[in-house]
Amino acid sequence: MLLLNRSTGEYKLDEFRSFPTLLRPGDCLILNDTKVIPARLWGRRTGTGGRAQAFLLEQNDDKTWKAMLRPGRRLGPGARVELDGENCGGFVVERRNLDDGTFDIRFDQEDVLAIMERYGKIPLPPYIEREPEADDKERYQTVYANRPGAVAAPTAGLHFTDDILAQIGDHGVQVARLTLHVGAGTFKPVSVERVEDHVMHEEPFELSESTANVINETHRRGGRVVCVGTTTVRVLETCADPSQDGFVVPQAGRTKIFLYPPKRPRVVDCLLTNFHLPKSTLLMLVCTFCDYKHVFAAYRYAVDQRMRFFSYGDCMFLHRD
Repeated sequence: MLLLNRSTGEYKLDEFRSFPTLLRPGDCLILNDTKVIPARLWGRRTGTGGRAQAFLLEQNDDKTWKAMLRPGRRLGPGARVELDGENCGGFVVERRNLDDGTFDIRFDQEDVLAIMERYGKIPLPPYIEREPEADDKERYQTVYANRPGAVAAPTAGLHFTDDILAQIGDHGVQVARLTLHVGAGTFKPVSVERVEDHVMHEEPFELSESTANVINETHRRGGRVVCVGTTTVRVLETCADPSQDGFVVPQAGRTKIFLYPPKRPRVVDCLLTNFHLPKSTLLMLVCTFCDYKHVFAAYRYAVDQRMRFFSYGDCMFLHRD
């Protein structure tokens, strides 16, 4: 774990097992409890028998999902795919090539999550160049994952164990949860010349009244709001009370908030996050926590120290006194 002081730009190496000691009694720790679904399903096209794959992105209603399809060019409206697996039926393509190149598909039965749990595979990040394995259902998941709906893990949370969470609670820190279902758009790089022209992806979220109360009470007492992962930052900054910095309003919906310098967080004081790639919206979000020169200097040091990037990599804690 690399520690970066938001105010001074000072950085140093530590170990993640020290993380509970970096928090203070009166702080609150905010986790994203989304759960990655085994969203890749395989089957055969009715009529031709050709192989087809569906990557389920988001549920529209009981039977209808937004999905990526392969081979998409051969699956027009009305095309049917019989899924691999015993008595799990299949789906029919309803709409082809939505604005983002995805499809609407309708399944034969309502309990699509049950089909995925039995026959689907975890959608590993595109830079992991291997087929998903059975133990990825556990490894690519936080220990506190609870609400199915994500197609990518909130990877900063992968560092936590039940024991570390217990230590944090024993240290007088309140732990609260929100939900943001991470979508495939999280991997989309910024390719435009002007950052302002980037079209940000949308993701569904929910901030409960109980978690909002924890955050607001923490700031009333002078404690710090510590977020685990960029996804929790996106939710809290989306829900920021427009009339009072540091406070949030409970709500649910969809967010496409895009945080980049010179914007600064209005609610979040500290951030635990993994290391992110150049030209990513995630790195831009990190740079809202302090001068980007401090962030880049810390990243150069991390590279020199051979710290690991990507989902299963090392982490960075941006903190303030």
